Amino acid sequence: MFCEQCEQTASGQGCHQWGACGKSPEVNAVQDLLIYLLRGLAPIALQAKQLNLDTRSIDRFTCEATFATMTNVNFDESRLTEYIRRAIAYRESLKTQIQQTGHPLSESALSNYWPDFEDSLAAQGQDLTLQFIAQAGANVDIFSLKLTVLYGIKGVASYAFHAQELEQEDDRVYTFCYEALAALDQPDLSLEDWVGIALKVGEINLRVMELLDAGHTGTYGHPVPTLVPLSAKAGKALLVSGHDIPQLEAILKQTAGTGITVYTHGELLPAHGYPQLKQTYPHLYGHYGTAWQNQTRDFAKFPGAIVITTNCLMPPHGNYQDKLFSIGPVAYPGLNYLADTNQGQPDFSPAIQKSLSLPGFAADEPLRQVTTGFARNAVLSVADQVIAAVKAGKIRHFFLIGGCDGAKPDRNYYTELVEQVPQDCVVLTLACGKFRFFDQDLGNIEGIPRLLDVGQCNDAYSAIQIAIALSQAFGVEVNQLPLSMILSWYEQKAVAILLTLLHLGIQDIRLGPTLPAFLSPNVLKLLSEQYKLKPITTPEADLAACLG
Repeated sequence: MFCEQCEQTASGQGCHQWGACGKSPEVNAVQDLLIYLLRGLAPIALQAKQLNLDTRSIDRFTCEATFATMTNVNFDESRLTEYIRRAIAYRESLKTQIQQTGHPLSESALSNYWPDFEDSLAAQGQDLTLQFIAQAGANVDIFSLKLTVLYGIKGVASYAFHAQELEQEDDRVYTFCYEALAALDQPDLSLEDWVGIALKVGEINLRVMELLDAGHTGTYGHPVPTLVPLSAKAGKALLVSGHDIPQLEAILKQTAGTGITVYTHGELLPAHGYPQLKQTYPHLYGHYGTAWQNQTRDFAKFPGAIVITTNCLMPPHGNYQDKLFSIGPVAYPGLNYLADTNQGQPDFSPAIQKSLSLPGFAADEPLRQVTTGFARNAVLSVADQVIAAVKAGKIRHFFLIGGCDGAKPDRNYYTELVEQVPQDCVVLTLACGKFRFFDQDLGNIEGIPRLLDVGQCNDAYSAIQIAIALSQAFGVEVNQLPLSMILSWYEQKAVAILLTLLHLGIQDIRLGPTLPAFLSPNVLKLLSEQYKLKPITTPEADLAACLG
C-alpha cells in the first residue's frame, strides 16, 4: 500500500500497511486502478473534445469517479469496481466514435489497458502503483509534484461534482482535468513544467469554486448572518452530514409534512445561512455535533436516521450502522446505499421511515446557538464600518483561521490560537476546522463580530473575494493587508485550495498541523522561498510573528 494523500498518514510519512482513514490496502489498490483507467481515458477524451464530440456525460463521470478516490469517501471495493467498468465502457465508446469520424485514434498503453476481472483487481492495482513509483526514478521532486497535481485534481473534481448538481459547468475545467491526468504519464516534462501544472490546478480550482458559489447563491440567495441552534427540540429527527446542499434540499422536500425535524452535521452548518433554504423549509432546525472525526460519537447518540452526502465518512460502528445511509460516491461495505432515481436524486424514503421508527428527541434541550452566514456579501455590506474601524485603530489585524479538522491532538493549536488572539483582532473562519472554536463568544468590535464564519471549505472563494475587496478599498496588494492566513489541512480539497492561494500569489501562509508527506524537501524549499509558505509552530510564536 502506498498512500500519502491526507494529513493523518501514519507517522506523517504515508500509509503503507493500512490507511489511517480506515481504508484497507485492497481498497487503496482498487482506487489506484481506477485512477490508472481514468488516466487512460483522459487522452481519448481530449481527442474527442478536439473533434467536437459530446463528452459531457463522460466529463461528469470522470469527476464523480475521481471524487470517489478521495480520503474518507468510498471504502467499497464492489462500488469502485463499478466505476472501473464504466471507465472502460466510456473509453471504448469514445474510441469507436473517434474512429467513425475517420480520424486516426491517438492510443497509448494506458488507453488500451484492460484489467482481468477474473483475477484480483487489488493485486493489479498494486502492480500499477509500483510501476508509477518506479517511473519516477531518482527524480523525487517531479514525483512529489505529480502527487501534488493528482491530489489537487481530486479536490477540483469534488467541487466540480457539486457544481454540476447546481447546473454550473465549464468545459475548461473538464479539459484541464483530462490534461492533468494525461500529463502524469508524460516522461519528458521538467520540474518547471510540473510547477506550472500545479499552479494551473489552483487556477482551475478557483474557477470551480466560483461556479459552485454561483450555484449556491443563485439558487438559495447570498448567505446572511443566522443564529443556528446547537440544541435539539422534541420530536422525530433526521441528520444530514457532509457538504452537499442540493441533496440537503432534496431531503427537506421529501421530509416536508412528515413531522420530522432536520438537523445538519459537519460542513452543512453554513447551509442555515442561505435565506431561500431557511424560508422554504421551516423544519430545517439546527446543527448537531461537530466535525467529521467525531461522528462515531455523534452518530451513535443521534436518535434518528443519518444521511451522509459526501466525503468525511468514517468506517461506521455497529451501534449505528443500521440507521446510516449514504448517497452519490460515498460508500462502505454493508452500509445502506440510496441510489439516484431517474430524476437524479435518491429516494430518501428508507431514511425517512427509519427516522419515524426511531424515538427522536424526548424533550427540548436548553437553547444554545452559534452564528453562521458571514460570506462575502454579508461582510462587504459593512465594509465601510470595517475600513473605518481599521483606520481608527479599533481593528488591528484579521486572522483567517480554518480549513480541515482532524483527530490529532496537535490540532488543539488552532483552539489555543483563537483563544489568544488579541481583543482588537477579528477571526474569519471556514470549513470544519472552525469546530475547534466555533461556539466561543469572542464579542465584537464596534458592532462587528470578532468571529465570522465564512462558510464551507469551498467558501474559500468568498474569503478570497473579501480579501480582494479590502485590498482595493485600502489601495494595497492583498499581501500588504493586516491579514494572516493560518490554515489546517486534511484531505485533497485542502490541497486544491492551497494551490489556488499560491496561484493568486498569496504569501506567508502558515500550514499545519504537519506539512504534506508528499512534498519533497526541494519542493517545500521552493514553496518556502517563492511564497513564504511555512509550518505552524506555537500559538504564541505565530501570533507574535503575525502581529510583529
